[in-house]
Amino acid sequence: MRSAAEAIKPATGRLSDPLDQVDYRLAETPEEKDAIYRLRYRAYLREGAIQPSADERVIDQYEDAPNAWTFGVYVHGELFSSIRISVLTSEWRMSPSVELFGDVLHPKLDQGLVIIDSTRFVADPEKARNFPELPYVTVRLGSTAGVHFNADYGLAIVRPEHMAFYRRVFLHEVWSEPRLYPGLVKPVGLMAADLPKVRERVLARYPFLRSSAFERRMLFERGRSHSTTTDEVGPSFEQASIVPSS
Repeated sequence: MRSAAEAIKPATGRLSDPLDQVDYRLAETPEEKDAIYRLRYRAYLREGAIQPSADERVIDQYEDAPNAWTFGVYVHGELFSSIRISVLTSEWRMSPSVELFGDVLHPKLDQGLVIIDSTRFVADPEKARNFPELPYVTVRLGSTAGVHFNADYGLAIVRPEHMAFYRRVFLHEVWSEPRLYPGLVKPVGLMAADLPKVRERVLARYPFLRSSAFERRMLFERGRSHSTTTDEVGPSFEQASIVPSS
């Protein structure tokens, strides 16, 4: 399997709207969560990022953090990929990136910045081959969260061989050289994008990364059924330093 970064091309072109096939679902039930944990294992093992394990799942202590949303990306009802979105603020600092790069991130959070941390981005090794837009529609959730929570920066934990790509395509800059995260066998570096500064440039290249206020509420407000197909809206994740945009 190619890595997620290698699978993304400068222009998708194959579909008029790749989102027509996609349903975003927040993992809530034990079955949904377990399917994602097993998907992570298959993807990481295929990439040589982890060692084999008996339980064939990848789980960490941030799965149920109150500032985290783990999504499954479904195509025609089948799980194709997953990503976890963590919203970091001065009050909420729970995420893998803070664990590994705390010396870099804590001073920025102390300043009151709001940061979107997109981690655990994985795609089914077989299904991704037939849907080249999959990396785009998956990382779109981080972009959508950035707008909803009025975030200052978006993070990416990136292997060294992929840094040039993220710099070129998503206009990220390097915040820290690679370090080894517990459980992984390859080091990852920390990259970040100044979201208000780069957003329109990225959206001009990839218009389907745009989202409506309704979709953002459906994805990130708590206390409801978390599928983009439902019409119920509940209370949002609220912190003093997070003001969802309209």
